[in-house]
Amino acid sequence: MNLRNLTAVLLGAYLLAACQKNDLAEAPVPLGNFELGLNIVVADNMKKVPISRPATQEEWETSLIKAVDARFGRYSGTKLYNIGIAVDGFALAPPGIPVVAAPKSVLVVSVSFFDDASGTKLNAEGKQFTIFENFSGATVIGSGLTRSRQKQIEILSYNAAKKIEGWILENPEWVGLPAKPKIRGADAPSVASVSGPAAKVPVAEAPVLPAPAN
Repeated sequence: MNLRNLTAVLLGAYLLAACQKNDLAEAPVPLGNFELGLNIVVADNMKKVPISRPATQEEWETSLIKAVDARFGRYSGTKLYNIGIAVDGFALAPPGIPVVAAPKSVLVVSVSFFDDASGTKLNAEGKQFTIFENFSGATVIGSGLTRSRQKQIEILSYNAAKKIEGWILENPEWVGLPAKPKIRGADAPSVASVSGPAAKVPVAEAPVLPAPAN
């Protein structure tokens, strides 16, 4: 993704937020035969929105690896799967922004999901996600005023891992669960019902994981 497109995505989402709560103390949702194999995060090509607080490549890689381990390390299935994440860009809400703006932090990542035994990439292209901070009374005036940048990174990493879990559940056949039934016939949306073409954002490829050891 080039800098212009990425900046447009980040700035366009900057004032939005998604509700989220910490669910790691709860029983994990069923994830078929899944067990976490490789957990790789790269942030060497990430872009930062100019008004963002700073964050290093190492900080993002360490935080996201920790969040993925915390969420997916709970599963002990019969088959290993590898998760590769590329950090495309971020904006950490800074302090001192007027209350009327109330910016929230945002993270953009691209993810790839692999069958470890065969080395097969299960999603044809890197799946891009735009991740927001959770909305609360503490962040309504702008999280830059109420949270440290370390806390912002931690929350965005947690939300990213949860988003990836939901994405895997949307593709249950990847982890040995029954596939979702396809919409057919009258239930399928018609082309005429779509009001114009959807805008597309270039997707950066997530890291290519090494071939599994023999």
